[in-house]
Amino acid sequence: MLARINNALLRKMPRVKVPYTSVDLAILETLVKYGYLTAAVRKGRGVKRIVDVELKYIEDGSPAITKIKLISKPSRRVYAGYRDIKRSRQGYGHYILSTPQGIKGDNEAKREKIGGEMLFEIW
Repeated sequence: MLARINNALLRKMPRVKVPYTSVDLAILETLVKYGYLTAAVRKGRGVKRIVDVELKYIEDGSPAITKIKLISKPSRRVYAGYRDIKRSRQGYGHYILSTPQGIKGDNEAKREKIGGEMLFEIW
């Protein structure tokens, strides 16, 4: 999903469609909340479910997302307690975590004092 979004941003596409999963939808909703995407809407029924993602661009035409860096991979999972979560890019980026209470950003996880698997860093 993140690769599709990154490729669409490089092509300056206004929107991209990604296959629907509940985890991907939760991640996209978190990115909308942090202001990296404009909207993420689930569409379709049955087997043909997709998520329509509207990408966000700044006034000069550059994308709101500069870079996405994967932290946890299938070969190496990275977990962090809430005390171990540091600031990303001196406060200009965010870590997205998978916690027992769902997908959360680094600020929310620290505020609620919960840790989890660090999925990726976005700035």
